Amino acid sequence: MKRVIAVANQKGGVGKTTTAVNLAASFAAMRRRVLLIDLDPQGNATTGFGIDKATIARGSCEVLLGECSAAEAVLSVGPIGHTEAHSPLAVLPANQDLTAAEVRMIGLASGREQRLRVALEPIRHSYDLILIDCPPALNMLTVNALVAADSVLIPMQCEYYALEGLSSLVATIEQIRATANASLEIEGILRTMFDSRNNLAVEVGAQLIMHFGEQVYRTVVPRNIKLAEAPSFGKPALVHDPDSRGALAYLALAGEMLRREEDLHLAASPRTAGGAGSADAAPAMEPAR
Repeated sequence: MKRVIAVANQKGGVGKTTTAVNLAASFAAMRRRVLLIDLDPQGNATTGFGIDKATIARGSCEVLLGECSAAEAVLSVGPIGHTEAHSPLAVLPANQDLTAAEVRMIGLASGREQRLRVALEPIRHSYDLILIDCPPALNMLTVNALVAADSVLIPMQCEYYALEGLSSLVATIEQIRATANASLEIEGILRTMFDSRNNLAVEVGAQLIMHFGEQVYRTVVPRNIKLAEAPSFGKPALVHDPDSRGALAYLALAGEMLRREEDLHLAASPRTAGGAGSADAAPAMEPAR
């Protein structure tokens, strides 16, 4: 894939870190080389892989402040899956020190929004996918993530307050595109903690599809206790309970993202004799139930 994707939503409690952790694990299980960057001072993505954030000597804070390189701060969390054949997953950890880095960056005269992008340049081609877990705020850390990213994956609950937050985030993406990252695009909108028995959730989901069309993933992430309890074990759901509905949903999401990319490549390739360049696209991934 060779993409940098920011997982962002300024509204808290929408499954943003859950998405970053479990999507990273799903792609690693599919033998992709994955780096997960924790850019949230809460450090939940860090502890989600069993890393003690209190013992971090080098992490996102030091990388943003130029005190070490990204390669020096990256930690390997080992293969994800049942065999050593799966690709290892790496994490750039974070803790509350990241708040100090944000404060210091705000005081910089220039280049403060480019710090993460510059830091990732030497290593971005070492990975098939880099995911950035953003804080639940449109602050300097989130701006750094959006400037460094190729696209934005937006997890959201299907409720009306979430729709208001989505409008603000889309406006911010437009501003970043106009001023600092012209190639930034929306990777997709993911419906999380979805309950099909809830009429409001179904209605808001329908509004999302009406306004954003194919940018809304067909895969939905259901409410699932295994997703909620996995972080307390320091594991993604795919390791904690690989047969759970939550783990299967994120595997389905990873599959849908890969299919979308394949479809884009097919659409962009020139038509050849016999219609080889216009082969039928692979069927879209059905939502996990």
